[in-house]
Amino acid sequence: MKRTLENGLQYTAIVSLIGLIVLSLLWEGWLAPLRPGGSALIFKAVPLLFPLFGVLHGKRYTYQWSSLMILVYFAEAVVRGWSDHGLSQRLAWLEIVLTTVYFLAAIFYARVSARRG
Repeated sequence: MKRTLENGLQYTAIVSLIGLIVLSLLWEGWLAPLRPGGSALIFKAVPLLFPLFGVLHGKRYTYQWSSLMILVYFAEAVVRGWSDHGLSQRLAWLEIVLTTVYFLAAIFYARVSARRG
């Protein structure tokens, strides 16, 4: 049972992290960039690549520190969800959902995997 829960949390974290990377690239590159033709905010996807290897391989420590890092993306999404309009605002709300899902999956994965040993 615990192994199944652990695998589900890991899968959820992987999907939401990859979703955040793709969303960041599409949002700032093509869908609703701050400036026409794309903006330098596309590079906000780069820090999301740092925990990717550890998350894919179930490294507990990566889940721990990345759950703190993801809060920066949550804060950015809340600000843009409040201040932007149109498509950019809807993308910000999607980022809020993805960061919340990742955060919850990461902290619960770290907790469940700690019990394993």
